[in-house]
Amino acid sequence: MKILKDRTGQIVTKGKDERELACDKASLAGSVSQRACVFCGSRVVLYPIADALHLIHGPVGCASYTWDIRGALSSGPQLHRLSFSTDLKEQQVVFGGEKILTSALVELVNEYKPKAAFVYSTCIVGLIGDDVEAVCRQVGKETGIDVIPVQAPGFAGTKKDGYKVACDALMRLVGTKGSEETIPNSINIIGDFNLAGELYLLRDYYEKMGVKIVSTITGDGRVDDIRQSHKAALNIVQCSGSMSNLAMQMEQKYKVPYMRVSYFGIEDMSGALYEVARFFENESMMNKAIELVRTEVSDLIPKLGKYKETLEGKRAAIYVGGAFKAISLIKALRMIGVQTVVVGSQTGNKEDYKIMKEISDEGTILVDDTNPLELTQFVKETKADILIGGVKERPIAYKLGIGFCDHNHERKLALAGYEGMLNFAKEIYATAMSPVFQFTKS
Repeated sequence: MKILKDRTGQIVTKGKDERELACDKASLAGSVSQRACVFCGSRVVLYPIADALHLIHGPVGCASYTWDIRGALSSGPQLHRLSFSTDLKEQQVVFGGEKILTSALVELVNEYKPKAAFVYSTCIVGLIGDDVEAVCRQVGKETGIDVIPVQAPGFAGTKKDGYKVACDALMRLVGTKGSEETIPNSINIIGDFNLAGELYLLRDYYEKMGVKIVSTITGDGRVDDIRQSHKAALNIVQCSGSMSNLAMQMEQKYKVPYMRVSYFGIEDMSGALYEVARFFENESMMNKAIELVRTEVSDLIPKLGKYKETLEGKRAAIYVGGAFKAISLIKALRMIGVQTVVVGSQTGNKEDYKIMKEISDEGTILVDDTNPLELTQFVKETKADILIGGVKERPIAYKLGIGFCDHNHERKLALAGYEGMLNFAKEIYATAMSPVFQFTKS
């Protein structure tokens, strides 16, 4: 197939191309990237902070796009699930939107009494030049809560840049409560968004090992927990593409070390538990982790067997936001007999793609920041039976008449942990073996 000349470096076939995959680049103009914008990147990271107010300063369309964008559950407050917008119109575009922003903020803070407020700048605000920082400072002073500007005009970069903007906003809260004393054997869970309640599974695993959890910043998040998250002994980063920046900033400012983990699939989930026990050099914690893994895996393997028997030989294409997730998916699919033939991400770095290439089979296509036409052709060429992605990849799969598995933030099914691995196998089985696809083949 024909590839845009400037994109050829971002596509590699294992066994055929020896060069290193090019990544960490701005999307090529005109290629209609599958990536989202800066505003979306910042919104999806901060959205799960459940007791904060989230106000989108811009046209109402931006707010409607991100309403309830993640299946991020809260065990308490539900304020994050409400979508507020200043609903800018022509008058504000011409004369400025600072007055309407001030009015909206004061009204919402008085009505909902949030612990803090995040104010998101959108493309229009970036163009008309509203001083959002000054408005937030003024309203914060008047209302007595932290009102934090999130400088995220969509045109200013990619979704990955939005992650950085969100991390900068979070750093305004980190370290603003409690002493500097580190809590022994404690962690922050960062970059897990509690989709379909996955965080509850992870919390249970860690607590069984004797690990204390100080904050769960991006899943079931609470403002006060984030304020004292600098007291944790270790940051555990699940979605490295979005949250490594926050971990690095916390390491630099508060000396909190961090490690990257994945909670998808048996191998990576078990590795995540063992790595934490090793970090704390705690024999009791390690023994509890070993026992937990032994119990969970011995229960899970026989259940996976019947799915593997049927799925053996099926082929899957993966295109997701985070590269670390893609790595786990290759391993998880192999566990149930499915071969990965295409794999890519929106935000992967060189280290991520090196690992992907190492663990992939010969002939696997690796692609960074793809677009719908490329992805469609790759799926067709490799004769994939299943496409794993998010909301933007779903229509591609259905138009091609193949199975689809939602592994993005819209999903309502827990796929992390051991329980999640069984759910994943069931999901892949249900979509790959659905009788409906016999009617879509020519």
